Order: sequence, then C-alpha cells, then structure tokens
Amino acid sequence: MTRLLRRYGSGAPGWATVCALLALCVLLLAPPARADGPLDLARTGRITDTVGALRERRAEVATALERLRREARVQLFVTYVRDFSGRAGHDWADATADRNGLGPRDLVLAIATHDRRYAVSAADDSGFRPAQLDRVATAAIEPALASHAWADAAIGAAAGYQAVLQGRPVRTPALTPGADDPGGEALVPGGRGVWLPALLVMGSCALGGYLLARRGRRARDRRAAAPAPALAGFTRLAQPLTPLTALDAEAAQILVETDDAIRTSEEELDLAIDQFGRRAALPFAEAVAYARGEAARAFRLRQRLDDAPHQDADTRRYTLDEILSRCTSANRRLDAESDAFDRLRALKENAPQLLARAEEAAEALAPRIDHAETTLADLARGCAASALAPVAQHPAEARDRLAFATAGLAQARRSLAERDPAAAAPAIRAAEAALAQARTLTTAVLRHTHGVLRAAKRLRALLPETEADLARARALLADRSGLRAGDLGGERASELCARIARAERALAQTGRDLAGGRYDPLAALQRVEDAAAGLDELLNEEGAGTEARERRAWALGARALLAARGDVAAARDFVCTHRGAIGSRARTRLAEAERHLTRAEEAAEATDDAAAARLLPEARRAEALARQARELAERDVRGFADQNAHAGPYAPQSPHPAGAIGGALLGGIILGGLLPATFGGGGTRGRLAE
Repeated sequence: MTRLLRRYGSGAPGWATVCALLALCVLLLAPPARADGPLDLARTGRITDTVGALRERRAEVATALERLRREARVQLFVTYVRDFSGRAGHDWADATADRNGLGPRDLVLAIATHDRRYAVSAADDSGFRPAQLDRVATAAIEPALASHAWADAAIGAAAGYQAVLQGRPVRTPALTPGADDPGGEALVPGGRGVWLPALLVMGSCALGGYLLARRGRRARDRRAAAPAPALAGFTRLAQPLTPLTALDAEAAQILVETDDAIRTSEEELDLAIDQFGRRAALPFAEAVAYARGEAARAFRLRQRLDDAPHQDADTRRYTLDEILSRCTSANRRLDAESDAFDRLRALKENAPQLLARAEEAAEALAPRIDHAETTLADLARGCAASALAPVAQHPAEARDRLAFATAGLAQARRSLAERDPAAAAPAIRAAEAALAQARTLTTAVLRHTHGVLRAAKRLRALLPETEADLARARALLADRSGLRAGDLGGERASELCARIARAERALAQTGRDLAGGRYDPLAALQRVEDAAAGLDELLNEEGAGTEARERRAWALGARALLAARGDVAAARDFVCTHRGAIGSRARTRLAEAERHLTRAEEAAEATDDAAAARLLPEARRAEALARQARELAERDVRGFADQNAHAGPYAPQSPHPAGAIGGALLGGIILGGLLPATFGGGGTRGRLAE
C-alpha cells in the first residue's frame, strides 16, 4: 500500500485506492500460498488445528490424548498445519517443541495436510526408543494419513505410544477418511456462481475508486492526515517484538511463579511419600526433580544477565526467551502429573485420615515451638541481638502458622461432620502447608542456635591458636636473619606487617566483646578466622611441603563449607516461608548459592589433586550469594509489609484479623482467592478453587 501511494504521488489518491482495492480482490480470489512456521501450541488442550482437519472428531482425539496422559503419563501434542514452510518435518516439529518449552515426557505429532507429511518430536530422555517410535509411525500414523484419516492418525498414535510402553503390539486404528486437503482450498473456489459476483464486486470497486478520485483536495488532505484503518485479518502480518523491559518483567514473574509451584509441589510430595511410600510417589518425585532442574537452569541464565547487565539487546532477548522456555517446561511437567497426584492423595476420599494425621502433627508441633522459643531466650541473655536477629521472629511466625493450621483443621472437622468432604479438602491442604512452614521456621531456630553455640565453642579453641600464630609472626618479623632465610623480601615483610596488624585488631575487638558479656559469636568467629587464615598462609608457605599445604587447604575448605551450608540453609528457609513476598532477585541468588554449594560438596567428596583448590572458592562463593539472597529477601518482605499496610501491619501473633491470614499470604500458603496452593505447575496449582 505504501509503495502504491508513493508511485502515484499525492495528486491521485483515488486511483491509488482503486489499484489497492483491485489488488486486494485478486489476493482474496487467488488460491492461498500459505506457509506455517513453528507454532505456539493452543493454551488449552493438546490439539492445535489450523486447517480444520478434525471438525466434528476433535472430541475423540482429545479423549485419546487424555487417556494417554492419564494412563501412561505422556503428553502428546498434535498439530495440523497446511505445510512445514519448506523445512524438514523433524526440524519443524523440534522447533515447535522448543518454542513451547515441552518436557521429556511431551511428544509432538506434526501433520502437514497439504503434503501429507508428518513428523514426531521426542526428547532423547523421553523414555521411547527410536524403534518404538518407528513402530507407532508405521502401524498407526502412516496408514491413517494415506487415507486422509486425520483424526485417526492422532488417535492411533496415542494408542500406539501407550502400547509400546506396556510391551503390547501396535495396531492400526479403524480409519474414517476426512477431507482430502483441509485448509488447502482457495478462499474463493472456482465456478461461475462465484466468479460472476466476484467480477461485480471488482467492478464496484472500480466505480467507487472513480468517485473517490473526484473528491476535493481538502477531503484528500484529511484522508492523508488520518491513519490508515487496519484491514480485518491483516493486522498481525508483522507482529512487533515484545519490548525488552516488558520481556524482562515477564521473565522475572515466571521465575517467581515457577519457583513457588516447585516449592509447593516439593512440600506436598513429602506428605505423599510419608503417606504412601517412595515407590508410589516416584513419578511425582521425578517430575519435581525435572522441574527443579529446569528452574535451576533458568535462574542460572538470570544470574548471567545480572552479572552482565550491559549485554547487547539481541543477547538479552535470547536469554530472556530461554528463561521463559525453561520455566514453561517446568510448569508443563508438574501440570502433567497433577491429576495423577490428586488420584494418589485423594484428598476428598481420604479426608478423615488426613485430618487425623494433621491434627496429630499440630499437637506435636506446639511443644517444639516452645522449646525453640526457650532456647532462643536463653541464648539472648549472653549474646548480642545481632547474633539472633536472623531467627528472632521465627517462633512467633511459627505460632501464627500453627494458629492458621488449627483454624483450618477445625473448619475441616466441621465440614466432615456435615458430610461435605469437598469443603474439608481445601482446609486440610491449607493446614498441611501451614504446618510444614511452622516446622521449617522452628527447625531454622534450632539450627541457628546450635550454630551460635558451636561458633562460641570454636572461638574459645581458636583464640589461643591465633595468639600463638601472632607471636610467631611477630618473632619472624623481628628476626632479620629469619627474613633472609625465608627469602622474605621487603614486599613480603610489608604483607606480614599488615596481617599482623589485622590479627591484633581482631583479637583486641574479640577480647572487648567477651569482656562486655553479650557478644555475637558468629561475627567474632568470622573475624578471628579471617585473621588466623591470613597469618597461617604466610607462616606456612616457607618450608612447608606439598602435603602440609594440602592439609591446610582441606581444613580451610572444610570450615568454609560448614559456614556455607548454614548460610544457604538459612536463606532457603527464609525464602520458603516468606515466598509470597519475595521476588526473582533473591531467588536467583539463592539458586546460585545452592549451585555453588553443590559444587563445593562435590569437591569435598572428590579425590583428585585439584579438589582442595576448588573447595574453598566454591564454598565462599556459596556463602556470599546466600547472604545476598537473605538480604534481598528481607528487603522484599519489608516492601510487602509496606504495600499491604492498608490491611493492617503484619506482625506475628497480632490481634489484628490480618495476623494469621497475613502470615499465610506471606508464606504463599494460600493464593489470591484465599484457597490453598497444591502440587502442580502454574496451570493447575490453584485447582482446589475449581
């Protein structure tokens, strides 16, 4: 259209319109030359039919696909398009699977109806061997396509995949032919009854164009100034890219939602394992592990973007798209198992037994919270507030979660008394989640207090060792001959002086802390350990053999690993129990901390020569990232409180009505509709609201 206007100039807009309308008529009357690129699969269901191949048999295909998902835990997505846009069929199918973030138990059957071609996309770890896929193709798919039985190709494929997984032969389905080339006909087929009206339309277009050409210059100017109206059906010929800022926000949101879905699924999976054993829960454990792996890769990509914020736009867009794909894949896998998980747990049918188990757990939890609170109060008499600040509010928050659970269990008991298990099930599920968080908060308190006591004990043992090392360093510095014998030049001597000064300051500060009565054992131990490590490094470099240096590296790495485990666990517990408020940045740092901790633990178990050298930096990196995650998470929680100030401030054990409910929202126990989240991805985790 723009080219036509430029060609004829501003003096003849009417004839430009004539030509444009005539061109549009020819376009509409000509047979379509359409090419279908890799698709966005339908948001609901597993059928994407762009050519109308299934027509009235769509429900039959949907039933077959659902049976495969329910009985074999395999999702088959079927697409019907006119052609594969000049690409190899398997490339087209793989690209569609990648575009939609499909998981290992997801298959794509792509059918090009005009060319009667097809392709199947299956991941390497799908559980299907190539020979099995070939058997299904030969026996079920190809005979159906040869007969134009488009629906039967999908029905036969679904039955065939289930058969090969069960060791049964693949049978050719009963065939009911459909249209020869659905979607392949011209928009306006040939024939006198059509072409004659079409010619009349074209003539009308020409007449209308002639009349338009006679309009005055003012009318032409108004038309030129006005924006051209969009033609129906042509508004998305060139869809603009999502702006990077919007794509970034979308990636951040899906990271949070995916992480929430995985944490909720992990919690309910633990309940299923306790109830039915690991063997019965194995498929769901595999789904959670897969989703956790995909989320970890997505968080790794997010961390790379955070580490290099000035990357070019194309690189950032590609990385953000990959994050979306990974998260979508994780959610699809969890969603695929949600129905089977519901059948395993059977909340409504097993409501009386589940209620009894939850009430027993709540009764046992109350004294444990009391014990944690007492232990914290005892330590507070000898420790600075900073030593206990990370868990100071945990006992009160645990009581809030317990109060919420107790109220939910009471509601469930009333519903069961009224013979309404459907109403009891959500209340039981919410209570289970609240009890899990109360246990996590209580365990975090006990673990932290144990860490404080362990730090105080370690500090008492380390002080005399560090004082002895400090004396050796002073003697070495004072002995000029010792400097020459040890080949310590002026630069080394200056470094030794600096480390001596640091150790002196650390010991002096620790002495003042201990004399003051209340101090922070964790901070004091960190301070003294850093100073001792600096002295030890210089004192033992000269004259120490390889074995001695390796022992020292292992010892430093082991202490760093212990500290990293504590910090990562503390950050994980805080994020898990406050996830309703925590954004993607804190979760990204936590995921990276967990990754580095895993690498540190692998190094600790390794036997190669470089393992000791890997252990210390990995452990320290994990510790630093965990502390960043905790700091960011606490900032998010404070922001959450400010944003919800209109509902009353959330304070543990507050008499305000938002007290227990606020804690449940803060913990992500209940969703926006005040109904509990359950096992599943983003599409199913809120299904108890249905």
